[in-house]
Amino acid sequence: MVDEKNPDRSDPRSPLVVVMGVSGSGKSTVGAALAQRLRVPFGDADDFHPQANIDKMSAGHALDDEDRRPWLAAIGEWLGLRAGTTGGVVTCSALKRAYRDQIRDAAPDVVFVHLAGSRDVIARRQASRPGHFMPASLLDSQFATLEPLADDEHGVVLDVSRSVDELVEDYLKLDAARVTDVPPAPSTPEQNR
Repeated sequence: MVDEKNPDRSDPRSPLVVVMGVSGSGKSTVGAALAQRLRVPFGDADDFHPQANIDKMSAGHALDDEDRRPWLAAIGEWLGLRAGTTGGVVTCSALKRAYRDQIRDAAPDVVFVHLAGSRDVIARRQASRPGHFMPASLLDSQFATLEPLADDEHGVVLDVSRSVDELVEDYLKLDAARVTDVPPAPSTPEQNR
């Protein structure tokens, strides 16, 4: 399943992409593969968390909006520094519209790639990641918090049941269509004869 949302973006040569979704959706794996294919820098959201956030999640406590504010600011800053230059792909759960808006404030041309799947599929994937600091017990809170991309947000929704290679190809096809989908120039009276 692929669902495209508002495909405009200003500079296709330096894409700014956030791979988003709940914990266990495959953001890091897909994000790294996508960055490699696009030949742009990659950033993993886990590396942007302050230690206090990691400690809180490791103890089984969900982050609140105040905890997320500096984390989202760091992600937005990372993207903003790459806007119009190298581009970049970063992972971030970006579960709420407000979180995505904060990132967009720093990087207005960002495109969100939402890795979506059922709770059962995500739970199985999450169970295969032993030792990750986000315990499976927080998955329900992530699904409860998730606000899907709105029609006015630049992004695509990709089905996590597909392979990593298929997901990357799905995004690249949509990205190529976005870049080449330029409306034709209006015809002149001479062309209509």
